[in-house]
Amino acid sequence: MLPSFSPSEHQPAAPAKRSRTFVLTTTATVPAAPAGTAVEFWLPVPHSDVSQDVRDLKIESPVPYKIENGAYGNQMLHLRLATPPAAPVLVKLTATITRREHLNLLASSPTASKPAKKEKTDPDMARWLAPDRLVPLDPLIRQQAEEVVAKAGAKTNLEKARAIYEHVVSTVTYDKTGQGWGRGDIYYACDSRRGNCTDFHAIIIGYCRAVGIPARFSIGLPLPAGRGKGEIKGYHCWAEFYTPETGWVPVDASEAAKDPSKRNYFFGAHDENRVEFTRGRDVVLAPRQAATPLNYFVYPYAEADGKPLEVTKTYEFADVTE
Repeated sequence: MLPSFSPSEHQPAAPAKRSRTFVLTTTATVPAAPAGTAVEFWLPVPHSDVSQDVRDLKIESPVPYKIENGAYGNQMLHLRLATPPAAPVLVKLTATITRREHLNLLASSPTASKPAKKEKTDPDMARWLAPDRLVPLDPLIRQQAEEVVAKAGAKTNLEKARAIYEHVVSTVTYDKTGQGWGRGDIYYACDSRRGNCTDFHAIIIGYCRAVGIPARFSIGLPLPAGRGKGEIKGYHCWAEFYTPETGWVPVDASEAAKDPSKRNYFFGAHDENRVEFTRGRDVVLAPRQAATPLNYFVYPYAEADGKPLEVTKTYEFADVTE
């Protein structure tokens, strides 16, 4: 008698998700302000979600503060100095973070089995179809997006998103020379065909939204792949798009452009070498800042009498051996 197998026994085992645990230390210095000047300060606070756990959060501040909840699940430290400090104010945040690789196998394998646990519905889905200040959904952007998907012969939303991703990775160069890059201005990115992660994902998100695919923006810090400790010099951002068949699909077009060997990987994956701070653009802080919404919120932000005030900051990580 032949042995019997259940259908699940024929499914290849899902790859184990990689993870890393590290201590992240953020130090921000609010400068002294002129007499009679009220100062407000906000600092993004990393939060737990499906891809990262944040624990042992410790904040050192010489003045009282609050942890506020903003839009899209963002968290931030806020403090107000009604009397301007005579000397700089130093705020230090330390947390132990476990970041897990984010994989969506349905994006790359139509035969992959759906996860047993269903994703929670995103309450901000309508927002992820709407324009940003620097990512408008005007007739020209819609035309460009439609031309990309038509040229690829894409029919389904997953095929359209893949066509957009391949187009961006193939035609945009990771290049931080000159001026204009780093703002996530879709017109700058489309015209110059170069920039950093913000510029790459402005096109990804804008084109997806232009053809009716919800897409959202996340920003935080990159970690070097090698374990150890050190200072993190700059930010990193990435994107996700949504289809009913796949749920949210992670993409990282700028990392794919920098390392062509990972081009397939970064359509459907975010590696574990990152930490997310906030989601979304045109960010309104809590409590609301006096100036215009922030293009994105990854660095500490301060205002003196309602006008932006420069804040110095450092970020350091130290991997934890598990």
